[in-house]
Amino acid sequence: MQVVLREVHDSDLPVFFRQMNDPEALRMAAFTPKDPADHDAFEAHWRRLRASSDVLRTILADGDVVGSAAVYGEPGEREVTYWVDRAYWGRGIATAALRALLAEVPERPLYARAAADNAGSLRVLHKCGFRESARARGFAQARGEEIDEVVLALRDANG
Repeated sequence: MQVVLREVHDSDLPVFFRQMNDPEALRMAAFTPKDPADHDAFEAHWRRLRASSDVLRTILADGDVVGSAAVYGEPGEREVTYWVDRAYWGRGIATAALRALLAEVPERPLYARAAADNAGSLRVLHKCGFRESARARGFAQARGEEIDEVVLALRDANG
């Protein structure tokens, strides 16, 4: 499967909105918008993101829009995030997309966060060179409770 990143197009947004309203994916991601079904809030969020200096990419697998990946935040504290449609989980797409994003954004350090029980996302981050730097607890909107969170760091291009 060929995985590539490209600029976000307007036509990607309805796909992202649908993906972000998958109950199982929301539970796994845990740290999500308060109301993922609020289309106006979703549109406003993406307008802000697209107007910022953040790096936003659409993930394509064999030409199909399967998710998004981004680097956002202030220099020295920038974080990576990604979302892959649940129908494509377990195929190496998130790992390939994150590697492509890291090649495009050479600045370090970069950080990432994942629910402590999100083994798939933690595996992707470890494969891409991120290492655990802290543990925290945070309120997970998708679960309606505080949960454990792992904070990871990528300190240089070699991990």
